Amino acid sequence: MPAQAASAAPAPAAAAQLERGNGPEPSTLDAHRCQEVACGNVLRDLYEGLVTEDAQGRLVPGIAERWTVSADGRTWTFALRPGLRWSNGEALDAAQVVASFRRAFAPATAAPFGELFDALDGAQAVQAGRRPPQQLGVSAPDPRTVVFRLTRSASLPALLTLPIAFPVYLPAVERYGAQHTQPGRLVSNGAYRLGAWTPQANLVVEKNPHFHAAAGVALPRVRFHVTEDAAAELQRFAAGDLDLTEVVPPQPLPALRARFGEQLRLSPYLGAFWLGLNATQPPFRPACASARCAEQALALRRALTMAIDRDKLTRYVTGLGETPAYGIVPPGIAGYAPAAMPWAAWTQAQREAHARALYRHAGYSLEKPLVLELRYNTSTPHRRLSLAVAAMWKQTLGVQVRLRNEEWKVFVQNRKQRAITQAFRGGWIGDLPDARNFLAAFANDGPLNWMGYDDAGYRERLARADAAATEAARNAWLRAAEQRLLNDNAAIPLYFYTSKHLVSRRVRGFQANALDRHASRWLSLAP
Repeated sequence: MPAQAASAAPAPAAAAQLERGNGPEPSTLDAHRCQEVACGNVLRDLYEGLVTEDAQGRLVPGIAERWTVSADGRTWTFALRPGLRWSNGEALDAAQVVASFRRAFAPATAAPFGELFDALDGAQAVQAGRRPPQQLGVSAPDPRTVVFRLTRSASLPALLTLPIAFPVYLPAVERYGAQHTQPGRLVSNGAYRLGAWTPQANLVVEKNPHFHAAAGVALPRVRFHVTEDAAAELQRFAAGDLDLTEVVPPQPLPALRARFGEQLRLSPYLGAFWLGLNATQPPFRPACASARCAEQALALRRALTMAIDRDKLTRYVTGLGETPAYGIVPPGIAGYAPAAMPWAAWTQAQREAHARALYRHAGYSLEKPLVLELRYNTSTPHRRLSLAVAAMWKQTLGVQVRLRNEEWKVFVQNRKQRAITQAFRGGWIGDLPDARNFLAAFANDGPLNWMGYDDAGYRERLARADAAATEAARNAWLRAAEQRLLNDNAAIPLYFYTSKHLVSRRVRGFQANALDRHASRWLSLAP
């Protein structure tokens, strides 16, 4: 585990250091292995890809100053800025960017977001070990040019803002292996460099003087605090210990507004919260190979889905502007009409009556109740929501629920392995405003398919979307795929997110955006 640096530069005046809540301990600072918001927040300060985002979430040039795309949408060419440097002062060129991409997709890296780049020529074959990394569809014809070859049209500039696309300093990886992420060893290319990391406490980044836009970076230091307990994070903000929180705990909205006024920032957010059901293990794996067993497993999944009162969850449990979800893809994606559960327009009483009938059909009753484990990562909001869902399942169906909370790293590992999980906390925060980003993980047996969902019809619909000649046709096939996923009840949608932060009055430059990304380089502190 990364340790705090042996020595650090003298800290500047407190007013010059931003104190940020960041949720759980980052699972890694290896950009290619990051799969959650906590590490993504830090990595977007430490690194910069070919393309980046401004404070409003708009795509802007990163280490590439410009780019072009061929008429068929299959070849993208990026021109690097002149004079790029790593945080140790060494030159950064196109060949290193290409080498970093090859490392990202090498099987040994096991990059969890590799499947999002399935349009990149050779990406899936390289990651699976069927082709060498040198055959990945990215090349450097000269020191300032990077070329990508795609097998289908895709939103490549948006994908290049993800940590998996950040250039990693390979000499440190080769010398230190997994320990290259420690302070004093991590070499980055973004607005900041790693200063210190105290596990389970905080992580400090310091302004990188070699960053190409260093003159525009106002904050000399940023400290990211581990804040798994949202209620404690709020109290630290109220006491002046934090300038910016990662979340806001569930509390009555009028009381929060009365207490914090304009410091409470709620905004639409491209994210969906759902519960996953492990289809590879009992009770959601059919007990036999017959059609009846498959029908009973589906009936159980559907009963659990219909028994949850989403209006109560969003009104009384989450309570910060979230909206009930009856689909996987949130609203707000241009050109896409989200699908929904067929019974979304029913009353809750109708849903619950049907859920009880399905529960009986699946072979369960009050005399023979389902005993189910619901797993979630340690967090006050997740605990409250899990308790509420367990109570609804108990009251409506008689399900006996055992709650299991785990520290984030343990939870992520167990969820990925699909060995001991039954029902578990899931969800997806958009990496880019594209419905496919919310649906792709269900289409293969990759590390993000936590349910083990396996359906040929679903994969066929996604393939037709990829081959579509128009954006309208693509969105129609994506919607058909989402509808099939919902009809199979592979996951239980609960609500669509809002972003929710407390932002100190002294913080300048904080702007709402759909992906809720707030790189520290765009922020400053008033006196």
